[in-house]
Amino acid sequence: MRLSPFMVNKQTFIFDHPLIDDKVARLRDRSTHVALFRQLVEEVTVLMLYEVGKSLPCTTKEVETPLAKTNCRVLAGPAPVLVPILRAGLAMAEPLLKLLPNAPVGHVGLARDHDTLEPVRYLVKLPPLADRAVWVLDPMLATGGSAGETCRILKDNGATNLTLFSIIAAPEGVAYLEKEHPDVKIFIAALDERLNDKGYILPGLGDAGDRLYGTF
Repeated sequence: MRLSPFMVNKQTFIFDHPLIDDKVARLRDRSTHVALFRQLVEEVTVLMLYEVGKSLPCTTKEVETPLAKTNCRVLAGPAPVLVPILRAGLAMAEPLLKLLPNAPVGHVGLARDHDTLEPVRYLVKLPPLADRAVWVLDPMLATGGSAGETCRILKDNGATNLTLFSIIAAPEGVAYLEKEHPDVKIFIAALDERLNDKGYILPGLGDAGDRLYGTF
């Protein structure tokens, strides 16, 4: 059994790990209550970080232990910019900030037009993005419209090194993002079957934002 992501292509990685699979199964369960749902989103995000974080730049630093001096590998350069897509992406930002406390956070607010399924922008608040790794956070990659629009916004503001974290994705959304933004790396915890006629992922887990914040 594979215990790390497998590469679909040079752009997209899908995790195949028993811990992630178990937590995603509990996220899907309609009986999972709000507090546990939020906890599971945070835990899956941290597990995904293990692989995504391999790209973080490092340097060597001399450290004095109680017994001797030694050279240790440590993070170097600025921390990645975290950009949660509101509102569900906020739940993915919190656990990453615990591990990367110096990471600046930008916010992109997009609402989906339920007739056209196109994203409508209502908030953009970003730190400087040039020469920084930028991690886009959204639990669901459905049509790809919101992620694609967010990547366009970030590129317009100077981002050149973009990575997307998504817990559950539809093939349609992945294909859209691969076509529109072939330079963006995509990390997915689970790839589902398809979208329904309303643009929701099947089997999915429902509306991630509603389940995170109890707004059913």
